[in-house]
Amino acid sequence: MNDADVSRQIQQMVRFIRQEAEEKANEISVSAEEEFNIEKLQLVEAEKRKIRQEYERKQKQVEIRKKIEYSMQLNASRIKVLQAQDNLVNSMKEAAAKELLNVSHHHHTYRHLLRDLIVQGLLRLKEPAVLLRCREEDRELVDGAVHIAKQEYAEKAGVHPPEIIIDDHVYLPSSHGYHDAHGQFCSGGVVLASRDGKIVCENTLDARLEVVFRKKLPEIRRLLFSQVAA
Repeated sequence: MNDADVSRQIQQMVRFIRQEAEEKANEISVSAEEEFNIEKLQLVEAEKRKIRQEYERKQKQVEIRKKIEYSMQLNASRIKVLQAQDNLVNSMKEAAAKELLNVSHHHHTYRHLLRDLIVQGLLRLKEPAVLLRCREEDRELVDGAVHIAKQEYAEKAGVHPPEIIIDDHVYLPSSHGYHDAHGQFCSGGVVLASRDGKIVCENTLDARLEVVFRKKLPEIRRLLFSQVAA
């Protein structure tokens, strides 16, 4: 083989090697570009996922805030309604308390009421001797009611008439204190106690109002606010 043939073969080998290298380089370039595109797509999708998750998180926060604000507004409205209802009920009670101030002005009716209150107290205490307290301005009416009350109690309870001691040292407050916001007052009625003071029956008009008002409060609320609740 002469030099020309050797040179030709070498040139062919060089071209082949260069072609192989170019093809390999092209394959590497295409593969690299594909990998780059795949990785780029993955990064884009990952960022999109993050953005969606962040949006959903913020949307949930907004919804939660709206629910909290709505609940707070609803509770505030309910509190206002309940407060208005309480104010109305309390105004009714206040009006009833004012009416009680006039009960003792009608002496004939009030004397009978005092007798009934004393009998009721005696039936609750069931004591042979009791201490009775009244307002100083009611002392004369109480004196007149005590004897009849003792007899009536004795007949109802089937016992001897009890001893009733009217307290001349401590009287119940006058109704004049009603107009004093910090003063004690009593619209009328009596307080009975056992001789040792361990058992007390407060049968004043104001105490009776409290008892009746508490007992009737559900019915009062139903009559006044049933349509509101509906």
